[in-house]
This record gives sequence, C-alpha cells and structure tokens, in this order.
Amino acid sequence: MSHISPVLWEFLVHWLKNFAIFPPEASTIAPYADALYFALVGMTVTGLALVMTMVLVFSIRYRKERHPEAVQIEGSTLLEATWTLIPLGIFLVFFVWGALLYFRVFNPPPNSMNIYVVGKQWMWKVEHQGGQHEINALHIPTGVPIQVTLISQDVFHSFSIPAFRVKREAIPGRYTTVYFEATTPGKYHLFCTQYCGTNHSAMIGWVYVMTPADYSAWEAGNTSGASLAQNGERLFASVGCNACHNGSATARGPNLANVYNTRIRLTDGSTAIANEAYLRGAILAPSMHVPAGYAQIMPTYQGQISEDGLIDLVEYIKSLDSNYRIQQMLNKSQISSAQASTEGKTVPAQGAAKP
Repeated sequence: MSHISPVLWEFLVHWLKNFAIFPPEASTIAPYADALYFALVGMTVTGLALVMTMVLVFSIRYRKERHPEAVQIEGSTLLEATWTLIPLGIFLVFFVWGALLYFRVFNPPPNSMNIYVVGKQWMWKVEHQGGQHEINALHIPTGVPIQVTLISQDVFHSFSIPAFRVKREAIPGRYTTVYFEATTPGKYHLFCTQYCGTNHSAMIGWVYVMTPADYSAWEAGNTSGASLAQNGERLFASVGCNACHNGSATARGPNLANVYNTRIRLTDGSTAIANEAYLRGAILAPSMHVPAGYAQIMPTYQGQISEDGLIDLVEYIKSLDSNYRIQQMLNKSQISSAQASTEGKTVPAQGAAKP
C-alpha cells in the first residue's frame, strides 16, 4: 500500500479496528449469538431475493401487453397452506433457537462468581465478593462463569458488553442478572445502551479479561481489607438487626441462618424463594415480606441504607450458616451497654456522710 499516505493508512487501520461491524468473539456465548444472527440475516436475504424474483417474473409474465384484460384467478387451498405453514415452521425454528439462547444467557450455573454492578448517572460501580470496588471498570478471569447482578440507583440503564454479546437492563429497585464466561484475555468496551440523561454517552468503561493467575494477583492487590459479607456483618450489628434475628427461641424475627434460596411461607399464605431480590425487599418493605408465624414489627430501612449497604447485607445473610457470630456480637453489645450504664451511675465520694 505504498501509494497510500502513511498517516491515512494508520487512520484507516485504527478506524477499522475500533469500528468493526462485529466485535471479537470473547465469550462462550458469542459464537452462538453470532450463529443465530447470521442465520436470521441469511433467511432475510433469501426471503428478499425470493420476493424480488417473483415480483420481477410476474411483472414480465403478466404484463398488460400479454394480458390486456384481467382474468379472475380462483384461490388455491394448497398454495395458501404452503405459504402459511412453511414460514410458520421457519419462525418456530428461530423462536426455539432464540429461546434456548435466552435461557442460556439469563440462567447462570450454580457455581458462578457473583459480581454486583450498580448503575447511576453516569457511571458503573462494580463490587466484587472479596471487597474490591471499581468505577467504569470490570476485572474478570477467563474460564470462570460470571453472574453480574445489576441494579440502578436512579433511572433505567443498560449494561452492554458487545464482545461478549450480552446486554441487560439495570432497573431501579430491582435486581436483574446476566451471565457470561470470558474466553480471551484482553480489554473490551463496556457501554450503557439505554438513554439515561445528559451524559449518557459518557457512561462507558472497560472490561479487563485476565488469566486466572493474573486475576488472582489483581484480586490480592486491590482488596479493601473486608469482603462484602464482612461489611454486611458490621452493618447488621450497627442497625440492630441482631436484636431480633439471632436464632434464639424468644427471637422476634425469623432465623436467617441458611435461609438463602429456601422457600418461605408468608402470612398471606403465599410462598417466596429467599433469593437476593426477596432479601432486599424484606429490608426495604418488610410489611410485604412477613414470614408466617411472625408479627409485622420490623421497621422499613428505605432511605436509611444505601444501595451498597443493601448489597453488603444481602451478601452477609447469604453467608450465614449458623447464628453463633450473631449471638456473640449480641452478647458483646449487651455487656458493653451494661458496662456503660454502670460507669454512668453517680458513685458517692469517699468520706461523704450517709443520709
């Protein structure tokens, strides 16, 4: 390409690299999504070619010069059934194909690594289980199923990683999830694809896919010192949750140990699975999530606990397999309160006359 200016050539290479029609396939789901997409494109092009061919042939064969007078043509049941059933069969094939792909993306394996992503105007805040926090960046290892749990703090956002062929809405007040497994180390675009306000175009970031060894090194070097569950444990005690949810026989609230992902019967007779969404809802709107056998005495924490704090609390409850630490913290708190009360009493000075 010696006849092309080096500057122009570099510009073209850079442009083609960054504005490719199809991003690289960097996840296990990407080839399946592309296969469905190309099949739809192929079917569309084939249908277009067939219709245009028929229009052209019929325009020539039945033009006015050859048929100056219109002739009534009776319907054909066979022909009508054919052009109805064949497209229906094709559409059903693509429906099933797309449904299988959908369930594959939105039903992560049980052993997935869960990462929380909070969307807000105009940034993505990422929280890892180990306590690592990122803004407009997401570090993940290759070969590990990743479940991203999304929520928005303000308006609707849409979490999109084109190289992984995944996109999921971040909705205010509700958790949504998306699953992927990265295959190729590299740096990939992260976008918000839902118009969310003035600086929507600036709500972008990068996904850094690393080898497992590199990810372990990054994870160790970026920890805040406490995991989400540990932060949730401190918050659980500070707002007084352990006073009612301690697992004792006289506790006024239900036992939370091993409650995650179990089926709970509510006072209205319905049942619910104690997943992340249920636990979050029980904290913010306890009157709508009262377990059978308990009175509605829990106050709402709407507006009192941040979205980050809710994530910490949910992760702590998920990690509870016994009430030992809850009771330990409760006893420690009671002892501290008793000591403070004793120290606060007025003690008569030595030698003072007794009344």
